Amino acid sequence: MQGVLPDHAIRAMIDRREIAAVIPPTADQIQPASLDLRLGTTAYRVRASFLAGDGTTVAARLNEFEMHRVDLTQGAVLEKGCVYVVPLMEELSLPEDVSAVANAKSSTGRLDLLTRTITDGGVEFDRIGPGYRGPLYAEICPRSFSVLVRPGMRLNQIRFRQGQAVMSDDDLRARHAESPLVSGTAVIDEGLGFSVDLKPDTGDLVGYRAKPHTGVIDLDNIAGYDPADFWEEVRTDEARIILDPGAFYILVSREAVTIPPDCAAEMSPYLAMVGEFRVHYAGFFDPGFGHAEAGGTGARGVLEVRCHEAPFVLEHGQVVGRLVYEKMAALPERLYGADLASNYQGQGLKLSKHFRM
Repeated sequence: MQGVLPDHAIRAMIDRREIAAVIPPTADQIQPASLDLRLGTTAYRVRASFLAGDGTTVAARLNEFEMHRVDLTQGAVLEKGCVYVVPLMEELSLPEDVSAVANAKSSTGRLDLLTRTITDGGVEFDRIGPGYRGPLYAEICPRSFSVLVRPGMRLNQIRFRQGQAVMSDDDLRARHAESPLVSGTAVIDEGLGFSVDLKPDTGDLVGYRAKPHTGVIDLDNIAGYDPADFWEEVRTDEARIILDPGAFYILVSREAVTIPPDCAAEMSPYLAMVGEFRVHYAGFFDPGFGHAEAGGTGARGVLEVRCHEAPFVLEHGQVVGRLVYEKMAALPERLYGADLASNYQGQGLKLSKHFRM
């Protein structure tokens, strides 16, 4: 097999103990093209974000940067603006031809909860080389809201690849001509570009901006919070908004996208030269997202946007991100949105599942 490994291949990796944990992974951690990772029992408050670096373990770096430890077993608050490292329950013993990439889950990104995976000897966040053997850690930095966490919570996920998986632009053009990947005109340039929607079909609500001073969010409290306590509505009838420096926004793509069953995708920034804002990418899109076979009719991409040093005018239709499509090594047994607890199939502008919408 060559490509992104599907659910049944991930189960086989667990059976072979290439993915292992003291508390074995459960069936509902396995997604069509990824595995949810679980927090362990201790969080280490550290002075700064770090990578282990070649030849060094994360445990050794924790000895340098640890400020104090937080026991998560009864639940504990990770405070806004602080950096924590949490050992994950899962460990890896990858074959020499299998690599991995991790990413924040959708609900994690929509809370502006910066979560990245680090490994022993790692020189990049979220990238795990072929043949890696060792523990996994989550670096967690709540940016907008303090959060209550417990062991076993799943803030990030991991995807496994065998060989070359990324589809070329020519492949995408051919696939789009055969069955549209996106509503409207396809902008294909190192992936499928998508733009921001600031001109909704009805009304003038285009997004949400995080309030600066709020209460704690319990990540187990689903649909338990009033959005007005945490978010300000962003409205415009001018098809543009001005982003405030340091502010965090939830916006939505103008295009509805489709991920066919034999593909997976990852959201990436469109252009590093656009320096005044960044679209955060809590970005795994599973096979079947927005696809008719899984009950979808195309789904918008939710954009997690943070403005940097200067106010910036964002205009309707401005290209802000891209989907990098990858081929699956084999079809998954289940698709996103079909017989799964898929929170965002058919989504439009939507906050995380913790808010009543």
